[in-house]
Amino acid sequence: MFDLPSTELRPKTEERKQEREARPSVVEAPQVEVKPALQRLLQLFDEGTFEEIGASVVNRSTDFGLERKKIPGDGVITGTGEVNGRTVFAFSQDRTVMGGSLGEAHARKIARIQDLAMQAKSPLVGINDSGGARIQEGIDSLGGYGEIFRRNVRMSGMVPQISLILGPCAGGAVYSPALTDFVVMVRKQSYMFLTGPKVVKTVTFEDVDSETLGGADVHGRTTGIAHMVYKEETEAIRGVRQLLGYMPSSYLESPPQIALADPIDRDMSVLDEVIPASSKQVYDVKKVVQEVFDRGSFFEIQKNWAKNMVVGFARLGGFSVGVIANQPAMMGGVLDVNASRKAARFIRTCNAYNVPIISLVDVPGFLPGTGQEHAGVIAHGAKLMYAYCEATVPKLAVILRKAYGGAYIVMCSKHVGGDVNLAWPSAEVAVMGAAGAVEVLFRKEIAQASDKDQAATAKVEEYENKFLNPQRAAERGYVDAVIAPRETRVKLFRHLKAHLAKSEERVSKHNGNIPT
Repeated sequence: MFDLPSTELRPKTEERKQEREARPSVVEAPQVEVKPALQRLLQLFDEGTFEEIGASVVNRSTDFGLERKKIPGDGVITGTGEVNGRTVFAFSQDRTVMGGSLGEAHARKIARIQDLAMQAKSPLVGINDSGGARIQEGIDSLGGYGEIFRRNVRMSGMVPQISLILGPCAGGAVYSPALTDFVVMVRKQSYMFLTGPKVVKTVTFEDVDSETLGGADVHGRTTGIAHMVYKEETEAIRGVRQLLGYMPSSYLESPPQIALADPIDRDMSVLDEVIPASSKQVYDVKKVVQEVFDRGSFFEIQKNWAKNMVVGFARLGGFSVGVIANQPAMMGGVLDVNASRKAARFIRTCNAYNVPIISLVDVPGFLPGTGQEHAGVIAHGAKLMYAYCEATVPKLAVILRKAYGGAYIVMCSKHVGGDVNLAWPSAEVAVMGAAGAVEVLFRKEIAQASDKDQAATAKVEEYENKFLNPQRAAERGYVDAVIAPRETRVKLFRHLKAHLAKSEERVSKHNGNIPT
């Protein structure tokens, strides 16, 4: 036992007691400013459900003075919570910490949350806002990106992955969002490019700013990399929440079904008038989509890219479905390189997550010309065919008007695996349009006629009556039924319910070799 040598070292009991009594009975917690990275996660998740994981992680590098910059979290917040009552994992990069740069510890946190999402079979949302690789950590930063990319690929088709770009995303960092299912961007705020404006100017002498090089509208309209583009980040976060509502938590589940709020047998007579009398006139297929599917349920994907093809999620009787529709109001609905890529990718996304596919067909063919041929329309058109052939989810199709040539085959015909194929009376199923067919079949006969125009007109009418109607296809079983437009919603709903339990076994193999 040691005696305290001085009263100076002894606790001043009386003074301490007076101090305690002078303190307020309730101590208010200091007001802490919520960082944008955390605020974004709190907006994403249902109120009160977010739980952070790895908040105390710091970097272990000692180069370039990093031993003096050991900031808890290391520039990224990771955790889990609920979105509309379902578990979701997420990470949010914090640009206020070393520019949100990715180092070893930062990467390990993201990789960890990816692993947890895979193990839990739950979606992952990544909020990207980073200056890129942390140069001070060298190869460890690059290795960290590789670990993340490998997990992106492993997760692909297992759980939905959504990338929300809310700041810069440059260099190798862009490949993680590119490997995910959906990329969401915000105008004047989001940027994605492999090399920034300064490098571009040095190498190619182009003077370009970040917005023009890789802004949200560039990727929403020109490259198709952005699946959704919004004006504000709060709107983008709400969009992600809405998108998750159409998706299952993993490939092992069906998409969530909601209570039916829109009567299946409501009046659909407006559809009887939607197709113009002349096949040369255009119309907006989105009007058909809005009528056929549950009111207000259509969630369009890549709406400003390849506008001759419309894709998106919707609900039919409360069931989540993927919609693919040719758009006659844009380029006559013709298929080209980008339209084929857009539809093929969406089909494969739906198939990965058990979302039935409904196709609305009005396609005059593939866009001709050297531009398309040299851009590889053969391979890209084959992607679309491959996607339909490969898909094992229920596949329903309705031919609204034109279905010509190879484009007819590609657009979910019976020949590439359509489960139920319906047609409106206005459907034209043929190798090509009447004028082109007559020119090939009756060229000599028309040339020898005294009135060539009258002869050509007569032959066109004859060809249309014989071939440009759905009856020939129905007789051969390529069309299951010819229905009145007003019946479309009811018929599709009944067939959808009948095929929801569809199971199609495939041969086990390493992978198919999809055209590139």
